[in-house]
Amino acid sequence: MEKWRKPDEDLVKLLDETVSGLEFDQPVDFRPMFGCPAYFTGGNLFAGVWQETVMLRLDEDGRAQVIAAGGRPFEPAPGRAMKEYVALPPALVADRDAARDWVRKAAGYAASLPPKVKKPRKKKR
Repeated sequence: MEKWRKPDEDLVKLLDETVSGLEFDQPVDFRPMFGCPAYFTGGNLFAGVWQETVMLRLDEDGRAQVIAAGGRPFEPAPGRAMKEYVALPPALVADRDAARDWVRKAAGYAASLPPKVKKPRKKKR
């Protein structure tokens, strides 16, 4: 099994700048997930950085376009692909306008999904 690595700081900064520079139809929340930066709307994850990867949640057409541009299905562990998530290829990450457009598309897709309802926490005994 591959050793876990902290998220690439340059990618974290890029994603932070990209998300903060956009206007969204719904509020966007930042919260760490498994020690990595992650962005949510309506409780649905739409973007994050995992080690050296920017991952986005996209609809089927968007995923196909990213894969055609050199991306791949997002797998946080080998053989464990996350449904609806892709890893942006380095060429799209390096192109700030393209990265911004894909983040916007990911947020729009997540916003179109039913909002997640927080489950009440179980009381400790």
